Amino acid sequence: MLYLKNMDSYYGESKVIEGLSLDIPKGKIVSLIGRNGVGKSTTLKSIMGLVKTGPETSLLFDGKEIAGLPAYERVRRGIGYVPQGRDIFPQMTVLENLELGVQPILGRGEKVGRKKIPEYLYDLFPILPKFAKRRGGDLSGGQQQQLAIARALVQDPKILILDEPTEGIQPSIINDIGRAIRKINEWKGITVLLVEQYLDFVMENSHYINIMEKGNIIFHKETSLCEKAEVQKLMTD
Repeated sequence: MLYLKNMDSYYGESKVIEGLSLDIPKGKIVSLIGRNGVGKSTTLKSIMGLVKTGPETSLLFDGKEIAGLPAYERVRRGIGYVPQGRDIFPQMTVLENLELGVQPILGRGEKVGRKKIPEYLYDLFPILPKFAKRRGGDLSGGQQQQLAIARALVQDPKILILDEPTEGIQPSIINDIGRAIRKINEWKGITVLLVEQYLDFVMENSHYINIMEKGNIIFHKETSLCEKAEVQKLMTD
């Protein structure tokens, strides 16, 4: 579904990632883990076109090159993104946040089409209809994360990219988010790329694990074949 090859990423003139290659198989949940500051979030921002990448960078999405496309065009092609910190609109209601996600991303000369919020999202996240009229800023951190994921899903993406979805969230909601990720993968066949620090969550909810160190992948394996102690050792060495 997504293949990164020779990806260089920059903040200003500083190269943060050099020559990264990463393969995200279609229909799978793939985790990218590692210590703070190794380039995980930068990788996601590079995929989204939010960080400058070098001329040799190749980003093949569903078989087509997207490295030179602006961020909005990448979303149009089917990439859903939930950044670290969630970035919901706190003054807007839950329903308004979702309706904003439903708005089509149009090119020149295209007509506005009307879309509805997919009904399965209400089954996936029961808090959405319950708190439809509540402002996003009045929700708990876990509820905001559910809203952010749902907002990314209303455009029916081919791949969902999540940056630290369990950060600052109570354990019961973490379990709910894990179940939701597995369900959208099973129900809708949506590929998921997950950046996460919580190893138990990764082990339970991923098909593949990639460990990142200093801007490169140093370990790749099917989760079912991994031992937790093995992964922990690689992350702390």
